[in-house]
Amino acid sequence: MTRRVKIGEAKTHLSALLAEVEAGEDLVICRGPTPIAHVTRIDSARDRAALCATLRRERAKQQAVTTSELLSWRHEGHAR
Repeated sequence: MTRRVKIGEAKTHLSALLAEVEAGEDLVICRGPTPIAHVTRIDSARDRAALCATLRRERAKQQAVTTSELLSWRHEGHAR
């Protein structure tokens, strides 16, 4: 079964949510009602290594994140 959580809840309860993912539950993180990420368990060391290599290749294609971007994300999803 897939569980849906909002960004703020994911930030607050990340450790517990990852424990659920390790136990086999899929997780969808949403910004409001819109799904933005799907978190699922990685089954083997080979799969993890392949995933890490893919993520490194994709990250190398992206622009560096600026300090102002990091600061603007800091409180994203928090109630103000």
